[in-house]
Amino acid sequence: MKIFSNFESGNINVVSAERADDIQLTIPNDNQSEFYQWFHFRLESEPQKSHTIKLLNLAKSAYPEGWQGYDVVASYDREEWFRIPADFDGDTLTFDIIPEFGSIYFAYFAPYSYDRHQDLLHLAQSSHLCRLDTLGHTLDNNDMSLLTIGTPDEGKKKVWLIARQHPGETMAEWFMEGVVQRLLDETDTVARALLSKAVFYVVPNMNPDGGIRGHLRCNAIGVNLNREWATPSVERSPEVFYVREKMLKTGLDMFLDIHGDEAIPYNFVAGSEGIPSYNDHIEGLENKFKQALLTITPEFQDEHGYDKDKPGEANLTVGSNWVGEQFKTLSYTVEMPFKDHNAQPDSLYGWSPERSVAFGHDTLSAVLAVVDDL
Repeated sequence: MKIFSNFESGNINVVSAERADDIQLTIPNDNQSEFYQWFHFRLESEPQKSHTIKLLNLAKSAYPEGWQGYDVVASYDREEWFRIPADFDGDTLTFDIIPEFGSIYFAYFAPYSYDRHQDLLHLAQSSHLCRLDTLGHTLDNNDMSLLTIGTPDEGKKKVWLIARQHPGETMAEWFMEGVVQRLLDETDTVARALLSKAVFYVVPNMNPDGGIRGHLRCNAIGVNLNREWATPSVERSPEVFYVREKMLKTGLDMFLDIHGDEAIPYNFVAGSEGIPSYNDHIEGLENKFKQALLTITPEFQDEHGYDKDKPGEANLTVGSNWVGEQFKTLSYTVEMPFKDHNAQPDSLYGWSPERSVAFGHDTLSAVLAVVDDL
């Protein structure tokens, strides 16, 4: 019996693996950080034999409440990721499996690899509708890549979408795959209508270093990028620095920052109610966008989510708050679950890559509903 994490985004520590019925593991911290939650490892063992796996010391993980009601994601072929029921006692997550084959992968959510990221970028840039630019490089010397979809023209709106500021929130890049797919589908009338009215600036992966290293929340040196927007630097947060500089150069009329939430088993949005410039116009845009998304798909709801900031109390180091204040416009954080979407549960797959892709498709229809009012 062997346990491996010697691959991209792999992350696990083996405490004990002498017996199949008592495999004990812990999750390493993000580099130079107190955060830990993302795991990704491979078990090689005897098939058709019962195994019990325990993830220990989770009471001090980044989001302990994220383990309650959470089922582990697993795959034999790294294409189909299914769920394994798990139990959480407040500190240890325990799950049992009888592997069908000799090797099986486990992860916190279905990974989105850097290779797939590069495939997405280069498939997109092969369309005449899309341009690929490298804005700069990360601390680990990975590319900060921007897709510009549509032809810039006077009068067109500028819609920015970014994803994976927190690298372990891989559902965010699956969502972006759906966005890119639909925008580049020349037979899709929603995409054609949008590109007649707007140019899309898309950053599918804000934190490639963290993704490759197997981090949940931080970049290569333990920096939470979604607290860097007020004063980013090349030394600490080049990812935000380069994207923010490009935003200031191009301008911005709408912003969506795509994330995953560990604890809340629903899709929801978080607005910028607490920014100093929040007004009736922005509130009207938010409500119109939410109502459109509620109409378009049952995968969205607006009952469960974060508490709203009080007027003037928004944290302006957060991406959506900084953008909302800087550009005085609709600026949303979009959250998807690590667990299941309890309004539309799926016991076999939970919230999944496929559903994330479809939610990306659907969200573009909601953008079309508000684009004329931006």
